[in-house]
Amino acid sequence: MRYRYLGGTGMEVSVHCLGTMMFGSVGNADHDDSIRIIHSALDRGINFVDTADMYSAGESEEIVGKALAGRRDEVVLATKVHFPMGEGRNRGGNSRRWILREVEESLRRLRTDWIDLYQVHRPDHTTDIEETLSVLTDLVSQGKIRAFGCSTFPAEQIVEAYHVSERRSLGRFRTEQPPYSILARGIETSVLPTCQRYGMGVLVWSPLASGFLSGRYRKGQPVDLSTGRPSITPARFDPSIPLNATKLEIVEQLVEVADGIGATLPELAIAFTVAHPAVTSTIIGPRTMEQLDAALKGASLTLDDATLDRIDEIVAPGTNVYPPDGAWRPLSLTDPAQRRRRTA
Repeated sequence: MRYRYLGGTGMEVSVHCLGTMMFGSVGNADHDDSIRIIHSALDRGINFVDTADMYSAGESEEIVGKALAGRRDEVVLATKVHFPMGEGRNRGGNSRRWILREVEESLRRLRTDWIDLYQVHRPDHTTDIEETLSVLTDLVSQGKIRAFGCSTFPAEQIVEAYHVSERRSLGRFRTEQPPYSILARGIETSVLPTCQRYGMGVLVWSPLASGFLSGRYRKGQPVDLSTGRPSITPARFDPSIPLNATKLEIVEQLVEVADGIGATLPELAIAFTVAHPAVTSTIIGPRTMEQLDAALKGASLTLDDATLDRIDEIVAPGTNVYPPDGAWRPLSLTDPAQRRRRTA
């Protein structure tokens, strides 16, 4: 296992980060099995674990908390806040009110006195970034968190947050967590260069492009849309949809590249993400032990320039073959009220 320093935090983390979104009711509901997977990852050298309060409505944090009992000091532990937790108003977002309440809940579920990296899961246009940075700075001073970062922020909001922190003498985002894969390279245009400019650590999610780079989905092979991920979002996997057909065409070309270097497709896909000089760690999110084994099989794989050049020929740098699910969208494009003058 390789290790890199996380931005300017001084914390050294494994190049592979264990993501725990699939532990709990939305994935592996067996707590004992999930704990075994976490322990196996730690035993193989992973020391970076990422979760979020909203994963399985807090259940993922609870599983992680149980798994880290007696091993807490071995792990750089990251979690996130933003998405609604439960019914009612003021139960989500990036306000001081919500963050102060929810950090206590995360600490309780994780069974720890501190969080190493506390991340704002998404931007919040209703909350001034100064308020968010202020409360996070206070939490560092109180010792409840060691550092804080953002997740899936556009470059312009990362820049704004940096300048607000400088102007107001507040702590700043030390990391960014964006989506990144061979099929979703959009962050190469501005997000990654911005993170490099400000010395931020980067932990990327969805390196297997929601499973399309796992090798399970191939051109000409039927896809069972009634089970697993395809049953949740069949439009994302239906091969009759042109965008999905394009993904499958690209997969076939990437399989040839992987075969040429004696690697599997997922090994190639994961190695690609950590080859970028701005990337600190790539998040792998197994649901089963077999998936963990597959993700770590190529942990030492590094790609030479010829291989990276061939990938660039297949998917041009800075382009998204598909828009990553859950990625940030400009509010002016997603909310009609933001682009239409009120007439009444």
